[in-house]
Amino acid sequence: MLKGKVAIVTGGTRGIGYAIVKKYLENGASVVLFGSREETVEKALTSLNSENPNWKVDGAWPNLSDANAVAEAIQKVKDKYGRIDILANNAGISQSTKIEDYDPADFDKIMNLNVKALFHTIQPTVKYMREQGGGCIINTSSMVSISGQPSGVGYPTSKSAVNGLTWSLARELGPSNIRVNAVAPGITRTDMVAALPEKMIQPLIANIPLRKVGEPEDIANAFLFLASDMASYVTGEILSVDGAMRT
Repeated sequence: MLKGKVAIVTGGTRGIGYAIVKKYLENGASVVLFGSREETVEKALTSLNSENPNWKVDGAWPNLSDANAVAEAIQKVKDKYGRIDILANNAGISQSTKIEDYDPADFDKIMNLNVKALFHTIQPTVKYMREQGGGCIINTSSMVSISGQPSGVGYPTSKSAVNGLTWSLARELGPSNIRVNAVAPGITRTDMVAALPEKMIQPLIANIPLRKVGEPEDIANAFLFLASDMASYVTGEILSVDGAMRT
């Protein structure tokens, strides 16, 4: 589905991001995964290369809060591969601190990585996508961007901003044949969820109409669809992948 495409995936070393990287590779793309640290990037690359030595995958670890570092890393991808067809913005952090206990610095950290980093990756990438005649940008949102959450206001606030960015850029970049969409995962079996005790998992499942927790591959499938030509007329969408759990 992605044969000949070149993709960048941020937050690609584990969980949902790693599943996206693998899904893109399985479907013929060349992928550059961005991670937060050299050691986690190298670990992910070793795992992927051991699974299939023929996959074309590289890694980088720019500080996503540093616009110049991000632009330089993206320039290197363009220089090596000649184009950038897909940008999957998956890096992000969450928090559940109550408002009265919230450290303003923690709020800034969430906004910087979940929102500002998207601006840093998208701005230089758009230049190359315009030059080559189009491309696809997919952002990771969350079901809490729609419904909110009981505590940790920074996370749903940041993901609501991701939605606004997605809708606006879809309108701005559409004339350049650049599609912009987002995927809003529900409760997904990442390392954080897997570490929860069973007594906490079961009440969560009871509130999901499909009666099961999502898998990283479920989210990766949505990223694959939106990156493929099957979604050539889909832009400005926030695709919920949450088993219909809206609150």
